Amino acid sequence: MLPYLNDSEIQRVLCVVAHPDDMEYGASAAVAEWRSRGIEVGYLLLTSGEAGIRGMDPRTVGPLRAEEQRRACEIVGVSDLTILDLPDGLLEADLEVRAHITHQIRRFKPDAVLTMTWELEVPWGLNHADHRAAGLGVIDAIRDADNPWLFRPDEAESDPGAWAVSWLLVTGTENTHAIPVSEKSLEMGIASLNAHEVYLSALPDHVSARELLTGLLTNTGREAGVEYALGVRVLPMG
Repeated sequence: MLPYLNDSEIQRVLCVVAHPDDMEYGASAAVAEWRSRGIEVGYLLLTSGEAGIRGMDPRTVGPLRAEEQRRACEIVGVSDLTILDLPDGLLEADLEVRAHITHQIRRFKPDAVLTMTWELEVPWGLNHADHRAAGLGVIDAIRDADNPWLFRPDEAESDPGAWAVSWLLVTGTENTHAIPVSEKSLEMGIASLNAHEVYLSALPDHVSARELLTGLLTNTGREAGVEYALGVRVLPMG
């Protein structure tokens, strides 16, 4: 049986992913659950997903997908959303990415950071290059954020100060813990994925949001002895 994640001491969670819609493949249901219990959640998207719809100009797609993400965030109760303009499809876990994530960690001051797996092979095939880069960037940025001598701005008074993250939560990999979610949170998660209307319409073979998320959270729930749950790998950071 998967043990539950003990989030009793978690007050703030920062979610760092590569694209609009990345959070909506299960994780947003857990976000809805956290928000219902007063846990603050912020999103950092490293790109606007502008290269994500074949046949549509990236200059049109980027703003469109950003707006769909804003609607998805509203559904699950997230108001703190940052979308960077790093290049979709070309992310690297370099110093620029680490600096962006570091600054966001220091600003938001999360107890836990959630991201997607950086592993090459994942249950659904081979992982996207941007997802791998985002995950690796998060690992390094968590360490960077706790080092006051790294990524300091020129003006010392504007330095938000070092911040230590206690937990790294990773989705899309071998689970060590489960985050139980209510049926209401599942419904909000489904609605948040459906908010990416134009993006999903460009994927005619995509399974319905209801079928996909209900199946995913039911399977993990079965492993944890509850009706619905999101699986995560939990890594203590220190």
